[in-house]
Amino acid sequence: MHTIMSDKYQMFENRLAKVHKHLAKTARRQGISCFRLYDRDLPEFPLIIELYEDKVSVAEYLSSHGMDDDAYDEWLERSVQCVGKVLNVPREDIFLRTRQRKTDRQSQYEKISIEKAEIVVKEDGLNFKVNLSDYLDTGLFLDHRITRHMVREESKDKHVLNLFCYTGSFSVYAATGGAASVTSADLSKTYLKWAEDNMELNGIYDPAKHHYVHADVLQYLDDLKINSFDLVVMDPPTFSNSKRMKDFLDIQRDHVTLINKVLMAMKKDGVLYFSNNLRRFELDEPAIEASSIKNITAQTIPFDFQGKLQRHCFRITK
Repeated sequence: MHTIMSDKYQMFENRLAKVHKHLAKTARRQGISCFRLYDRDLPEFPLIIELYEDKVSVAEYLSSHGMDDDAYDEWLERSVQCVGKVLNVPREDIFLRTRQRKTDRQSQYEKISIEKAEIVVKEDGLNFKVNLSDYLDTGLFLDHRITRHMVREESKDKHVLNLFCYTGSFSVYAATGGAASVTSADLSKTYLKWAEDNMELNGIYDPAKHHYVHADVLQYLDDLKINSFDLVVMDPPTFSNSKRMKDFLDIQRDHVTLINKVLMAMKKDGVLYFSNNLRRFELDEPAIEASSIKNITAQTIPFDFQGKLQRHCFRITK
């Protein structure tokens, strides 16, 4: 029995070493210091492992592992040891999160611990604050690296709106791309403050040009003036019934209404980047009042998410 167990960990180490060698090379070439290394590659190790410069984030997906508590604790600790060994990272620089499957997305805003392991990382020459210990996510969604770059390239002199803005990384890219104004809207005051911190970290905090709106986006869309934005980013949750939201959001059911309301607030030829994480999502193109819709999912998948990404991304022109 023990040999089978050891073989299992050996297999995990081999997999990590192989993937790390391959991805680290690409990351170095692209000047990237934060990337996803491993995403449930082996069914016995349902983990997501990401590097943030010299720190490592290990998120565990809740799975029916069939182990008793002691066996499970041993498995988790040995898995973390394997990660440390392969990456040559001390245990105190490996941050472990266990991801409870919550039925509502309210929990995304809830702290899961209070270590406050915050560091500043670089992406595309920009600085971002990430928190490796306290929330379900670190504050920087690595899978949108390319999409963010696209937004920066397109932002010059544009009025930009970032909906469900989270920690404002798209807002930072838009601002550094020379946007005339950037409006960031989110339901969480914690994340809006984080977005402001990210602006400050890049020396571009400017209350005259950058606005932070604490709002339920579903209601906020009804208050937007028509023809007021040139470029919009909308990356909504798949489902949300946060206690602070008036309505329940189901992205498959509601995307047409959401997108058409956003298009109303956009100027002619304005561009909307719309993405979501619903695996089986289907865009109802005929119902969307746009002049062109391009599925840009394939172009926006970074090297470290090849073959692993479940999200969709569209470039929609009014």
